[in-house]
Amino acid sequence: VQLQASGGGLVQAGGSLALSCAASGSRFNINPMGWYRQAPGKQRELVASIAGTGRTTYADSVKGRFTISRDFNKYTVYLQMNNLKPEDAAVYFCNIWFRGKDYWGQGTLVTVSS
Repeated sequence: VQLQASGGGLVQAGGSLALSCAASGSRFNINPMGWYRQAPGKQRELVASIAGTGRTTYADSVKGRFTISRDFNKYTVYLQMNNLKPEDAAVYFCNIWFRGKDYWGQGTLVTVSS
């Protein structure tokens, strides 16, 4: 299983960024996928997840600003981030739960300037 993430970068506070992450190596139609983030000196935390049913979960801190979605045919998960805040700055990791294990993408850096 491999996860390839893209889309990070530098944005001003209030701006938007979109992340994407493509899974390969098997079929992932029913597997939960998600985005986590880790800021310097902090633990990795869940940002949003989407189940194989399409049901979504969000951290309270991003509700109303971030939207997770997935393309079931392309095994790709997306994260649309709007109204970004300096506290959203972190390395973002995509994740998939597959056959009892967590798999992680390489991480993509999101920087938010105030």
